[in-house]
Parts: sequence; structure tokens; C-alpha cells
Amino acid sequence: MTDVIEVKVPDIGDFTDVEVIEVHVKAGDEVAAEDSLITLETEKAAMDVPVPSAGRVEEIFISVGDKVSEGTVIIKLTAADSTVGLDSAAPAEVNTSSQTEVDPKQVAIPPNSYTGKADNETSLLILGAGPGGYTAAFRAADLGMDVTLVERWPSLGGVCLNVGCIPSKALLHAAKVIEEAHEMSEFGVKFAAPEINTIKLRDWKQSVVDRLTGGLAGLAKQRKVKVVQGTGTFLSPQHVRVEGDTGSQVIAFQQCIIAAGSEPAMIPGLPDDPRIIDSSGALELEDMPKRMLVIGGGIIGLEMATVYDALGVQVSVVELTKTLVPGCDPDLLRPLEKRIKGRYEAIYKGVGVTGVAAEKAGLLVSFEGNGAPEPQLYDKVLVAVGRSANGGKIGAELAGVKVSERGIIDVDKQQRTNVPHIFAIGDIVGQPMLAHKATHEGKVAAEVAAGEKSYFDARVIPGVAYTDPEIAWVGVTETEAKAQGLDYGKGAFPWAASGRALSVARDEGVTKIIFDNKTNKIIGCGIVGPNAGELIAEACLAIEMGCDATDIGLTIHPHPTLSETVGMAAEAFEGTLTDLYIPKRKK
Repeated sequence: MTDVIEVKVPDIGDFTDVEVIEVHVKAGDEVAAEDSLITLETEKAAMDVPVPSAGRVEEIFISVGDKVSEGTVIIKLTAADSTVGLDSAAPAEVNTSSQTEVDPKQVAIPPNSYTGKADNETSLLILGAGPGGYTAAFRAADLGMDVTLVERWPSLGGVCLNVGCIPSKALLHAAKVIEEAHEMSEFGVKFAAPEINTIKLRDWKQSVVDRLTGGLAGLAKQRKVKVVQGTGTFLSPQHVRVEGDTGSQVIAFQQCIIAAGSEPAMIPGLPDDPRIIDSSGALELEDMPKRMLVIGGGIIGLEMATVYDALGVQVSVVELTKTLVPGCDPDLLRPLEKRIKGRYEAIYKGVGVTGVAAEKAGLLVSFEGNGAPEPQLYDKVLVAVGRSANGGKIGAELAGVKVSERGIIDVDKQQRTNVPHIFAIGDIVGQPMLAHKATHEGKVAAEVAAGEKSYFDARVIPGVAYTDPEIAWVGVTETEAKAQGLDYGKGAFPWAASGRALSVARDEGVTKIIFDNKTNKIIGCGIVGPNAGELIAEACLAIEMGCDATDIGLTIHPHPTLSETVGMAAEAFEGTLTDLYIPKRKK
């Protein structure tokens, strides 16, 4: 029996209108179960949608550049057996020609039964000590729980503190100082060309990391949190094996919080060559190249490009989609693109990498797409195409926990998985993969594990690109508002009219607030300019508190500051702004 089925976009978290960056099949193709159909790109990662069952592609409904959401039909597929592939490995949503409803989520494998000896026992085991994991551990300990924290790194802090957020921001600060010193020559203050000692710079970066991770170790000791160093994998719904440098041990737990994070995604088929690095390798500043290609024009790629450009490297960026930082409003991107266009060797948008050949003289990279260059030779290639969740690497199936093909673990508002006493937080539960989201989820999971009534109920989660200039946004973007047909209005204040922006010689910025026209309440905000990541917090609070334009405009902001631009953007929407002439809105 054969059925024609519609394959749809699965649950992709809170994301809507996600861009299709690659279509891997065409009508008439014979496909096997789990072959990739399309690739989508969100703010920080690319994700593949696989074929749920073997069969023949009859019709394709989308193409590269289309925007899709959960439930969008991708293809029609004729399958020899409509049940093939619709097991725990199939994240795609499927409607068959029959009336049977197929669950688009994975089915958990029956949990394993472990009858061996446990070396240690704990009330709450937390797997992973990144921002979400250590926050959960400390909160649970404060609530009186017996907590064991398992971490694969030699120090606490996970990817974020060791090879992510913190060391990258330290290097970005160094890049900012270099650039500001250079730019002051235009205003009569000239410094000698910087002498960059990458060894000392790397040591300073590491000292920042060591200070923070050492502080976490002290906090764990004060709270009597037992820390176990090693890689943890589940043996059953109540047991985890930890493999460390000093041996192996089995820990029995009553409850568990999975905070195992994510890893940099790599492009398959690349040669095994030390000159091809990921974001962690880029932070080591080893063998500074003359020419470097950054594959991926998202946040991670552009942040590292900012660092290497300031350190004197000829940087090129290639991005498969037609825009940098997918998901960001075009008007917020313009100041960044204008600045880096004159600094970087090249920026290729809508261009893909078709191959990398390791040669003695360098890495020969081939491209395709409109505007693609001839093959280019680079000293280093940084792959920054997003991150992949670690859900498939911890043996979660032996605990009966559902894990998607992409390594994502589904949770409810209390961070519970399908196994009630096992929770999951952070990158491993999906987008957005941000440390500040993980910390809030960690507190919720710890409080629920301790018996409190707690829920993850954030209205918005901000995003920040720590480029130069910075870009930050929260809530509904203008692009989303248009796509959703919302009745919205906006107030924008250009930094060219800000005294503070002019006094620091950075007048290219803009602050833009999106309002609901019916209620005048703020529903989104975007800021581009120096310290945008600091400024966006006011908008986050305003959305959480349900503020309207009047609330924001009547709040007295200190002068002269960049924070004034938030209040002035609200006044621009209301028509009460005096620092610029903007005609009043029609009621």
C-alpha cells in the first residue's frame, strides 16, 4: 500500500518566518528516511528538516529564500509504507491521506533498567555546569536540596565562561580599544600603531575566565554543592555514569536537570586540517593569519570577524542567505554593514561554500552563487554556522527522555521533560541558544524540583550581536510585524541628533521602538550603536511591565546619555519629541 503524505515544518520553538537557505531535493527524487529535505536558518543556528520516510518526492512547495513556520507544507511524498520512518527519529510533522493523526514529536525509547551498584547518591543531579547548570545548582542548594553538579570541563562555567561568551567579550573589548585609539587621530589625538602581543592578550583573556570560574568554585563550596568532573551519560531514569580523568563512577539520583548545552556545528566534508577552526579555536589566537575566511554571517561569525579585523587580519565573510544576522531588521543592519564594508576584504551574501581543499600554501575555498568569487586561498577558515544541541550525546534515551533528531529535548513551562523527575534547560531545549535564557530556566527547574510552584513565563528574550557597532533587539521586530499583519507603529530616534553619540564620535546609531497602535504599548525594540546591548534592557523591562509610549516618554532619562534615545524614540511615536521635528501621528 502506498500513501501520498504531506511533510510539514516541525515544531521549531518560538521562531516564525524562518528563512529556507537550502533545498536538498527536487520533484522525482527517490529519498531515504532521514535524508535532509531543507535547511532553515534562525538567529544562531542552521537546522535540517529530514524526510520522515523513504519514498518519491512528488511535489515541492517551497524554494530558497522562502519564509516558513511550524506547519508549512514542504513536499508531497509517495511512500511505500506510510508508517516507515515515523518513529522516534522523525521530527517532521506528517499528515497522511487517511484520517489517522501522526504525532510529530518523537516517541521515547523505553527506559533502560540498571541493576548495578551506585557509587554515590544525590537528591538532585545536574548534568552540565554552564550558566544554566550552575544557576540551577546554586538555587536548588539555597532551597535546601542535596545537589551534585557534573561538569566535563576542568572548571565550572561550561562553554559560556570557558570558550564562549566571556572570553569572546574580553577580546572584543581589546578590539574596541584598538579601534577607538585609531579613530581618535581624526580628532587631533594620535597614538602610535599598536604593538599586539597575542600571547599576553591570550593570557589576559584567560585571567578573566579563571577569575570567574574560580569564583563559581567558591560559590559551589559555600553552598555545599558536590562537584564531579567528567562526562556524564544516562544508564537509566535514576542513574548517570560519569567518566573522568580519575576513573568512572555511577551516581544514583532522585531528580535530574539536564543542562548539557551545545557544540559548534561543522560543515560536513571539510578536510581534517588545524587551519580550519570553530569559534572555540578562534579564541586561542594561535598562528595569526594574514587572510581569514569566516563562513557564516550570523552573530558568532561577525563577532569573531570584529576581533580578527582589529588585530590586523584581512577578513572575508561568506553568508549563504541574502542578509547578515538573519532575523534582524534591515535598518538595524545598515550601520554595521556600512562600517565593515570598508574594513573587511570582502563580504559575500547569498553565496555558499562548495569545497575546501587543504594545500601547503593555504586553504583553497570554492564558492557558488550570485557574486561568488573565483576560488580563493586563505590562511585560516573559521566555521561559524551555528550550534547543535547535545541531546543525542548523553544517552538520554536510556532514561526514556525524548530527544529530537537535532538533539533537542522538549520541555513544558516547568522545564520538565516527558520523564517527570527529569528536567532540561538551556541550549539543549532549543532556540534561542542564549546564556541569559538558560539562567532563568535553571532557576525555574531548581524551584520546581524543590517543590515550589514556578514557571518559565518570560514575555521576551533579548538578543545581542556584540559587533562594532552592537545590535540588540527584543520582542517583535518590524519585519515580523509586517509579515504578521500587525497594526503597529514605530518611533525611531537617530543618534545623529544625540549629543552623547556625537561626543563619542559614533552618530551612526538608531533606537527604534515598535508599538501596538491600538494600545500604544511597546511590543518590540531594536537598537544599533555602541553599548546597544546595555540599552536594550530598558525595553525588556518595559515590555514585561506592559508600558505604553507615555510611560517611557515621561520617564526622566539622564542627560547626556545614550539611554535618552529610548525615551526620545517613544516621544517620536507620540509626536511629543522636541529634539527633532517629526509631524504628529494622525489619530
